[in-house]
Amino acid sequence: MNKSTLLRATTAAFLGAWSAYAFALDPLSYAKYDQVKTTALHLDLKADFAKKSLDGYAELTLNWIDKKATTLDLDTRELTISKIEAQDAKGAWRKADYALGTFDEEKGQPLQIKLPARQTKVRIHYRTAPTATALQWLQPVQTMSGKYPFMFSQSQAINARSWVPIQDTPAVRFTYTARIEAPEGLRVVMSADNDMKATGKGGWKFTMPQPIPSYLLAIGIGELEARTLGGRTGVYAEPLRIKAAEYELADTEKMVEAAEKLYGPYRWGRYDMLVLPPSFPIGGMENPRLTFLTPTMIAGDRSLVDLVAHELAHSWSGNLVTNATWKHWWLNEGFTTYVTTRILEEIYGKEVALMNLQLEQEEALEMLKDLPPAKQALVSRQADTDAADYPDTSLAYPKGAWFLHTLEQRAGRAAFDVFLRSWFDQHAFQSVTNEQFIAFLRTQLLAKNPTIMTDAELDEWIHGPGIPASGQRAVSQRLAKLNAAIDGWTEGTVSTAQLNAKDWNAAEWMKFLNDIDKKADATKLAELDRAYGLAKSTNNEVAFRFYRASVHAGYRAVRPQMEAFLMSVGRQKFVVPLYAALRQTPEDRSWAEGIYKKARERYHPETQSSVDKAMGKQ
Repeated sequence: MNKSTLLRATTAAFLGAWSAYAFALDPLSYAKYDQVKTTALHLDLKADFAKKSLDGYAELTLNWIDKKATTLDLDTRELTISKIEAQDAKGAWRKADYALGTFDEEKGQPLQIKLPARQTKVRIHYRTAPTATALQWLQPVQTMSGKYPFMFSQSQAINARSWVPIQDTPAVRFTYTARIEAPEGLRVVMSADNDMKATGKGGWKFTMPQPIPSYLLAIGIGELEARTLGGRTGVYAEPLRIKAAEYELADTEKMVEAAEKLYGPYRWGRYDMLVLPPSFPIGGMENPRLTFLTPTMIAGDRSLVDLVAHELAHSWSGNLVTNATWKHWWLNEGFTTYVTTRILEEIYGKEVALMNLQLEQEEALEMLKDLPPAKQALVSRQADTDAADYPDTSLAYPKGAWFLHTLEQRAGRAAFDVFLRSWFDQHAFQSVTNEQFIAFLRTQLLAKNPTIMTDAELDEWIHGPGIPASGQRAVSQRLAKLNAAIDGWTEGTVSTAQLNAKDWNAAEWMKFLNDIDKKADATKLAELDRAYGLAKSTNNEVAFRFYRASVHAGYRAVRPQMEAFLMSVGRQKFVVPLYAALRQTPEDRSWAEGIYKKARERYHPETQSSVDKAMGKQ
């Protein structure tokens, strides 16, 4: 199917589906998208690294649903607006009246544009603030070569509004084009159709022909090189990291093929990846056509590529079929976590997939210990009016996947695969709710075999706390063999030398370090470090777990390596728990505050906020 035909088909499917379902407006957005919706966006922006700002305009194409509506309500955060124009029936651009509402700490500032003629095109001329929550502007010293600055975005969940005036909600999908100007020597990439041969002459130009929600708007600007991995896969990274990234991501094309085998065609054209500087706040972001990745997944042995499998899986669950509001987050992340395991099994075999799944479930059970019951559901029973009622977003990944694994086990893999592919196919390029999924589950799977799950158990999985007792735990035989060694080592009946751990893979080390955390003293951690050099591990998942166990054990000889880690890595998954652990004793807290004082400016705004909370500064 050619691009124009595909665009017409996907847009028609989306608009048709919109009228079939009604759901509550997103409480985290000022947009009244039941009255008017953005269908297309064009960005024309210039990046100014000295001012840490993007300056230019956003042009929105509108579809008026309510023919009586005369205003367009958009989401903004710290945007300075110079003028707004609307295109009249003759194609001329004329000034439009507008007003900015009261600033809200969580939601930002509403922008209301008066459009009494219900014009279909609007241009907002604006510039972003240096403190835009979605953007991080890095100094040359914070990059690998030290020669050029770097900038990247992280729009999820509601930060797109800090760099684009938009209906910032996953309920609204739009296509987009862009022209971006950047300083010489820097390449611009976006979550769109990137041309590896582009030079940037006349500005860097992009097209995203499939409709996406605002949180998948993404941009990166820096000293970047590109490498082709397969027929439709490639990677961008800083020149000093490109070789390692190319090696680590070599199996990406195989992953795309494995996912297609399971869930149907990849509908986004190319699947490229951008490996960002270490301050990127999360592991990966599933921006369509250009996944953003943390360099912390580069271990040198491809042992952490489950992260790539996860972001790729979003091409079906999340990007293709999207939660309508953030209340329904598990429809993005629970599904994707399930699909990740299936992709890993296709590529690396059942045992590798089981090891990852067992770790995922064990860490979920640990997570429950610190969560109040009301936050342990997949979906809140409360009306979708306040994000404060939403369950914990981190638990949605493993618990949602556990629920889907349970359905698979009972329905049989063959039947469940048909069901899941049908879900993706029939809701492609749509924003959906949990209620829609449950209705689809009942008619397409449970009606054919009611013994799969009772209404009571279904309600327990979706709305209840914890993991239902009926949830079968994954058991990897390889990880099961570690239990005796873990018990013996913590009890002192198995020496460090007797562990014979030189051939352990990353999953085995992660299991071991998770289980001995808070059970081993400083002496035993020192023995472990001398024997296996864990403080200097190039696998960041392993190093993080060793540092965390060291903090709890009072093993402070590891501080130089931990300081280097905290100064160079900005991934929240790692730094937030470490700072939280260090806060537990006065001596560690004082040391951590000194490190954070130096490291804070290197972290992304999202990470700064999270660490501030962990350190008790908010």
